[in-house]
Amino acid sequence: MRRDFLKLCGLAGLGLAAPMTLRAKPKNEPYGGPYYVVLNASGGWDTTYLMDPKGINGINRLYKEGDILTRGAHKYAPTKKHIAAGMCNEDFYKEFGDELLVLNGLDYSVNNHSPGARYMATGKLDSMAYPTFAALVAACQGPACPLSYLTFGNYSATGNIVAMSRVPYIPSLQRVANADSIEGNARSPYHDRFALDRIEDALREQNQSRAAEPRLPRVEHAENMLYAAQDNSKALQRVTPYIPTNAPKERLAQQAEIALATFKAGVCVSANLTIGQFDSHANNDPDQMKLIPEFLAGIAYLIHRAEALKIRDQLVVIVQSEMGRTPNYNNGNGKDHWSIGSVMFLGRGIKGNRVIGATDEKQLLVPLEPRKLTCDKEKGIKVRPEHIHQALREFAGIADHAHSKKFPLGVVEKDKLQGLWG
Repeated sequence: MRRDFLKLCGLAGLGLAAPMTLRAKPKNEPYGGPYYVVLNASGGWDTTYLMDPKGINGINRLYKEGDILTRGAHKYAPTKKHIAAGMCNEDFYKEFGDELLVLNGLDYSVNNHSPGARYMATGKLDSMAYPTFAALVAACQGPACPLSYLTFGNYSATGNIVAMSRVPYIPSLQRVANADSIEGNARSPYHDRFALDRIEDALREQNQSRAAEPRLPRVEHAENMLYAAQDNSKALQRVTPYIPTNAPKERLAQQAEIALATFKAGVCVSANLTIGQFDSHANNDPDQMKLIPEFLAGIAYLIHRAEALKIRDQLVVIVQSEMGRTPNYNNGNGKDHWSIGSVMFLGRGIKGNRVIGATDEKQLLVPLEPRKLTCDKEKGIKVRPEHIHQALREFAGIADHAHSKKFPLGVVEKDKLQGLWG
């Protein structure tokens, strides 16, 4: 199908976008990291049942203030006896607490799903043109990677600076990785190795012989698409050894396998992972005690598999949601939208066992002094997603990149979070 499509493009002279010009050979060297993963608890998580526990004022019904647990710098809600599956808070903090950075008291500014998801993903509330951080870092650090930016849902805008790739299922990845084979079966190639080598030689010779020839832009683009597709197809074959033979059943675990396989093969920079149904307007406690453990188990799976693939030391993990839940229950035993929440980080270059920021006894944020990262009601600021994204850009070394400058966040120097990553 891909061959037929490209052939038709060439015959019709279609002006399709391509990542490079035909005058330069495409680069398919493996990207070696760091790899960025953004995990989204879509719908709005209840942070008081995870990293910002409140056992007072009726905010929670499953534990009291004296039940709150502590490990190192972290305080967290006890959930072990309230869950039937997944990973409890106790086990999560025992394993990852020393690596984990938590920021509490994040001001989402809105309490609606769409603008909240956009704001958390991009750092910009009043524009729909901005790329997500995952898209931005992919465009800056690995624009030539065949699957530079992977997304599995949630807000995924690219700002037109990088291609968005969706590979929803592991069998789909098999087909993408082996596009020159029937139904992705590497044992059933359309052509043998000898024929493929001849095709590549012919394309290379054509590239060299026609490099200086003047051509119509649409013809050059069509030929460019053909050349790039063949080169990327060869690069994507590197994914094949890392595709699991036995696919996991869990939602995040399946997404993690696809992302990690492409990371390991050097064809991907960032991935946007997500699971939904956190919007617990009714029966908040049962819903959150089902979803939070599933979410934490997915994070643990991601890290364990990255370690097995020997890329954990290159992994950067961002864990977020687009809103929190109210400090009170409604008539349906649920919690509604709340514009205050938390975000978590761990991985390469991030100092763990740290908690920055706070909410008070009414679950309202406490202002943060950005230079000292201490709570200060008099001199502090309300930390919003743009502050987090500015810090992420600086952390990734892309704050001064042309793409970042094209999408400014408007954070003044005195309000930048100093030393957030330790």
